[in-house]
Amino acid sequence: MDWSSWHDQYDVADSWPARRLRTVQAQVHAALSEAPAGGLKVISLCAGEGRDLLEVLAGHPRRDDVRARLVELDPRNTAAAAESAGRAGLTQVEVVTGDASLVDHYADLVPADLVLVCGVFGNITDADIEHTIAVCDQLCGTGGTVIWTRHRAAPDRVPLICEWFEAHGFAPRWLSAPDAGFGVGVHRFTGTPRPLRRGTRLFEFVGYDVLREAAATAAESARTAEPPRV
Repeated sequence: MDWSSWHDQYDVADSWPARRLRTVQAQVHAALSEAPAGGLKVISLCAGEGRDLLEVLAGHPRRDDVRARLVELDPRNTAAAAESAGRAGLTQVEVVTGDASLVDHYADLVPADLVLVCGVFGNITDADIEHTIAVCDQLCGTGGTVIWTRHRAAPDRVPLICEWFEAHGFAPRWLSAPDAGFGVGVHRFTGTPRPLRRGTRLFEFVGYDVLREAAATAAESARTAEPPRV
């Protein structure tokens, strides 16, 4: 998958990525607006070109309160994000080219007020989704917000993701409608953050195309398997 050209879909007005982006941006705007007065810390995992945050922050009244770090592996995407941040004068936004699954990238910005995990859960295994959620209490401060996304194609993991967040001290705040064509969720952390365990890896980024092919192969194998002898 070419994760740079993938962003071109955002520029197609009625595409599902464009609609999902607008939905995420609305929730980012709300989270920043509702946050307590004072400095705010924001981290974005697998940030891509940073549109989720940068296009909101550029015109938001709280822009100067925000210190943010965007971590993304593809240097073409980080170059675009850095250019956007510079053009908007967002001097407190740092763009890092690196493996977003390594928590050490966020060490001096946690616990954060806003954690963005967008474009991640559809590209990693179920076990890694659960593990990432379990570590979010090391990334997010009390009262802080996590905004996440996941496609709703079968198997629809959105209900399970909500259960996992709630099991780890996150209260549901908002969820996109089942027929929206995508899943966007917002959870607020009600617990006490745990100290960050440096060296922790959150997930392996597999890619939804690889996961989809593996699921289809498994389903076909199950369908054509010889029935047990009786």
